[in-house]
Amino acid sequence: MTVSQSENPTANLYDRDFCLWAEETAKLLQAGKFGQIDLEHLIEEVEDMSGSQKRALLSNLRVLLMHLLKYKYQSQKRSKSWRHTIVEHRIRLEDAFEESPSLREYFLEIFDKAYQKARKQAAEETELPLHTFPNESPFTPAQILDENFFPE
Repeated sequence: MTVSQSENPTANLYDRDFCLWAEETAKLLQAGKFGQIDLEHLIEEVEDMSGSQKRALLSNLRVLLMHLLKYKYQSQKRSKSWRHTIVEHRIRLEDAFEESPSLREYFLEIFDKAYQKARKQAAEETELPLHTFPNESPFTPAQILDENFFPE
């Protein structure tokens, strides 16, 4: 039986001080005091953890795709900064896959959607017409992750 939110001191803490709420919840879990846990917010936070990782993966993928497009289609403006961004976001994706291998499947699921947004961002940043960039990604998912791949 769980304690109602009005009787649960950590439930009110959630809205006032999230970090303290998380620390108190961890202490309650460690102590086995499950009846005192703000279960509603705990469930919400656990559910959001996956979403947070997925949003980060999508963001890193879009940035990587956009920079690869700029690198390929605006070769006269290539810079160390672009190469650094490509390398950095590949590392972030690999780190995410190491931490949560199931994200590889999600990466493949969102690849085409991420490409479409990256294509629009690349057109906006480069001021090149959108049609400059192909409707379908000129890069495969394997190339995106290949640390040695730079479109020449």
